[in-house]
Amino acid sequence: MNNNSLADAPAGTPAADAAATPSASPRQLLKQLQDQFPAFKNCLPLAIGIDKQILARMPDVDRKVMRTALGIHTGSMRYLRAMEKATVRFDLDGNAGEEVTETHRAHAKETLQQRFKKEAERKKAEREAAKAEEAARQRQEKLAALASKFSSRH
Repeated sequence: MNNNSLADAPAGTPAADAAATPSASPRQLLKQLQDQFPAFKNCLPLAIGIDKQILARMPDVDRKVMRTALGIHTGSMRYLRAMEKATVRFDLDGNAGEEVTETHRAHAKETLQQRFKKEAERKKAEREAAKAEEAARQRQEKLAALASKFSSRH
């Protein structure tokens, strides 16, 4: 079978999916993983080496795209919250596997804390900038009022 026949395959068929997988974006691949596999759909802590399981089931997937998709998934707030409390990791089908180490739970917790701190700092900076902008606007209004007051006397 040549590449043209793969591209001409009806959508939803294995041949069409295989043709679409190599050029998929990381977000498209992540959506596909969430649609196909319970571990992704339910945001379960993934087994170490899950990339090998994905490649075994989806041999045509681009490794770089897959790594990026896995990074998006495992870096999400939902996943980190699940990891923070997790005791067991899961394979693609949602079957329990090895235990989650305390080190991995602590890393998830620390990452979440850093994100919350960063977000709080960003919001504080936004509030301070808005406050400074408002103070500058009020100063301008006062200057304009003074200017009009003194210019109308002459």
